[in-house]
Amino acid sequence: MKSVRQQLWLFVSLHCFLVGSVVDSASLSSAAHFLSVSSTVGQQVVLPCSWKSRLNDAAPPACHIQWRTLVNKVFEQRGGQRWQAGQFEGRVEVPEEKLGSGDCSLIINDVQIKDTGRYESYMLVDGERDEKTRVFIQSVKLSVFDHKSLQSRAPGEDLVLDLHTNHSMRVLFQDRNSSDWSVLWMREDENSQRLQKHPVNNQLTIKSLTRSDEGIYKVLDEHGLAVSTVQLSVDENSKSQRFQTEHKQLLADGASSSSSSSSSFSALLISSLLVLNHFL
Repeated sequence: MKSVRQQLWLFVSLHCFLVGSVVDSASLSSAAHFLSVSSTVGQQVVLPCSWKSRLNDAAPPACHIQWRTLVNKVFEQRGGQRWQAGQFEGRVEVPEEKLGSGDCSLIINDVQIKDTGRYESYMLVDGERDEKTRVFIQSVKLSVFDHKSLQSRAPGEDLVLDLHTNHSMRVLFQDRNSSDWSVLWMREDENSQRLQKHPVNNQLTIKSLTRSDEGIYKVLDEHGLAVSTVQLSVDENSKSQRFQTEHKQLLADGASSSSSSSSSFSALLISSLLVLNHFL
């Protein structure tokens, strides 16, 4: 009797293990099939999605699409009715004119560092007893990166810092000879003779640079996340180097234009000689 019980317990344990393995494998397999999309802050990104591959080309009477992260709902649309999460208010959309043909891609405008994560799309279709059934469509991993650049200016020149987005709230500065950061600008600041925010574009101009302006400039958003990092060197040679580069470009353009004009003139001369020879 005891042996029979042991065999029964072993059978049940093995059955549970096999079922659990199948479920876990299915979950891992689903998780592994995702697309990757990357962007820098302030750009527009498109998270691809096509419901036809999942619903066998059979369009539901009214397309009801839902986008979620692994934790929260991001966007939902059914006909002319739309819902957006607060974090994405005014920045996300699924074009209704494309939805009926199968394109359920999510467009995120002015993408931010905090938008980084995994997104999943679902189509809600009618089930039994007027209940909605959620059908998984696509998983997309979004990575958003800050901007980085090295710039060089001559003393007396201006530096135009790109803020990239309306979510940029302040600019920090670290002197080249220091490890401390200081607040250079905040969005609510008024323009001064030295610092001027463009009235329309997300740009901040630092006027009349000196050697003391050499260092690192970091643009931060409202969460303190880096939007961009600019390492600036202020050197007397910067101006002459840029002039030489621009001069070489002008010469190259001029030579190209001259060559083109010379070729055209030669072709015209040959044509004229051929016509003249015909009449002689």
